[in-house]
Amino acid sequence: MKLWVEIHLIVLEIPLSLRTMSNQTLVTEFILQGFSEQPEYHVLLFSCFLSLYSMALIGNILIILAITFNPGLHIPMYFFLCNLATMDIICTSSIMPKALEGLLSKDSSISYGGCMAQLYFLIWSASSELLLLTVMAYDRYTAICHPLHYSTTMSKAFCCKLATSVWVLCAFNAAIHTGLMLRLNFCGPNVITHFFCEAPPLLLLSCSSTYVNSIMIVLADAFYGILNFLMTIVSYGFIISSILKMQTAEGKKKAFSTCSSHLIVVCMYYTAVFYAYISPVSSYSAEKSKLAGVLYTMVSPTLNPLIYTLRNKEVKAALRKLFAFSRS
Repeated sequence: MKLWVEIHLIVLEIPLSLRTMSNQTLVTEFILQGFSEQPEYHVLLFSCFLSLYSMALIGNILIILAITFNPGLHIPMYFFLCNLATMDIICTSSIMPKALEGLLSKDSSISYGGCMAQLYFLIWSASSELLLLTVMAYDRYTAICHPLHYSTTMSKAFCCKLATSVWVLCAFNAAIHTGLMLRLNFCGPNVITHFFCEAPPLLLLSCSSTYVNSIMIVLADAFYGILNFLMTIVSYGFIISSILKMQTAEGKKKAFSTCSSHLIVVCMYYTAVFYAYISPVSSYSAEKSKLAGVLYTMVSPTLNPLIYTLRNKEVKAALRKLFAFSRS
């Protein structure tokens, strides 16, 4: 990650006169179109986005603190939830400050290096969330379908390895996509038809070949989107089958309650991802992508803590203890 930050700084320090190619001046900054087409809604959008961002930060920080300082929640399910909350914070914080600034001021420009940094952290956090949701589905599958082997299968060491693998693999994936974007030349229009920097609209602005980038995006979509979604579906297929085989209604209710929150989050997140990104770059729709961007960078990080809190007695108890401790 330090390597990419150094690259961004080097790019920013290159004088404009040196950023030329074949008598064409290369782009040194981009303009985020955002919601400039509806200026009359800027105040309303700013208020809504600021509220969502504040709720997302507060909610996810509280989830992390409640899990960290409550030994009773130091189990795999909440360990992965803590990782998910961390990625939610990274995802929304890499997007929202610049989006809010664009709604407040007429200057909606973002530097070349800043755009690439935003792209890196967005890809890292978004792909990590998809993998974490799959890991959490596997955790619920093991707990419900193989309860006698759960403690040995989902050991502390194994959970740490899973979480570390997710962070490292997705950081590497983000580095590849950002590196491929850095090799492209941008020498024409510099208006990004979005409120943040993402791959599809950036590729449409490039004046060099984007073939390798497009291939890598398709492969990433296949792995992070389709394959992980299928693995989650298979896990829940086994989970539902096991729940239906249970003899008592109380047992069925208890088993389903342990995975219902996760299932709601999975459905919400994948709906936004499939809506926006499981399609060729050539068929990119700015309006559709903006809507999906709002869903997974603002709405999802805001609702995740609420979903897991309102439907989980243990988390609510931990939060009450946290508030009681802060008052004392």
